[in-house]
Amino acid sequence: MIMNDMAAASLPARARKPDWIRVKAPAGAAFAETKGLMRRLGLATVCEEAACPNIGECWTKKHATVMILGDTCTRACAFCNVKTGMPRAVDPLEPQHTADAAAELGLEHIVVTSVDRDDLPDGGASQFVRVIEALRRTTPATTIEILTPDFRNKAQAAVEAIVAARPDVYNHNLETVPRLYPTIRPGARYYASLRLLESVKRHDPSIFTKSGLMTGLGEERLEVHQVMDDMRSADIDFLTMGQYLQPTPRHAKVIEFTAPKTFEAYAAIARAKGFLLVAASPLTRSSYHAGDDFSKLRAAREAKLSSAR
Repeated sequence: MIMNDMAAASLPARARKPDWIRVKAPAGAAFAETKGLMRRLGLATVCEEAACPNIGECWTKKHATVMILGDTCTRACAFCNVKTGMPRAVDPLEPQHTADAAAELGLEHIVVTSVDRDDLPDGGASQFVRVIEALRRTTPATTIEILTPDFRNKAQAAVEAIVAARPDVYNHNLETVPRLYPTIRPGARYYASLRLLESVKRHDPSIFTKSGLMTGLGEERLEVHQVMDDMRSADIDFLTMGQYLQPTPRHAKVIEFTAPKTFEAYAAIARAKGFLLVAASPLTRSSYHAGDDFSKLRAAREAKLSSAR
């Protein structure tokens, strides 16, 4: 929807970004090739739809996070730039196209996420399963990381089906502290998201679990520490933390830009609480450097098991 000049003028201005959060505009032949491949295969990416600040770096390296189940979400979270509305029918070719993209890009590790599909009987879980199966057939050496929604009111069956397909990493982001859920993530429930991740471990302890938090939405330091404790109680292996950036004036405001040193302090506390791996910086996002982080995650688990022998 196009706003008229008067409506646009009434919206609050976005906070000016500090130097440490600024990135170069995407450009170059490799970037264009990645974009062209996604268009040719009819795939959406969270890199574009969520206005990720790292798109230039990642696409230049031919790393892209595929967003399955279309590009339209059935929810309207206050932080997210993905469009909302009534989604189209699920594309039966999407799983194989995702696998073809992984093969053409030569991906050693792929991250697959999705919009919320509350309109589907299984919340879209079966499409995740089909994508995992297509990847295993087409590019069996590629390790698979999925970033799922919460499958509201369908989580148990959804988790069982996806875990049976055996992704290497199961990610679901808590996003923020419980106090802010009513305004930032109103369609979700904090403890339901925690139980989902806990359920993954209960069904298959060998699958790495991962979750992420945004900073700058008005959370308090001790609230963040409590979320870390809750995550460890759910046996989550990997924590990511990054700065929230307001995508448009209609989205939730940035209350504060978290300094790099604060992220370093959060990371130190998280490691002390027992996470296998922590990635925390202003530009950290769920799939940023995911392949390198997966290698570190495996090494950290092997080191932990060796020390326990």
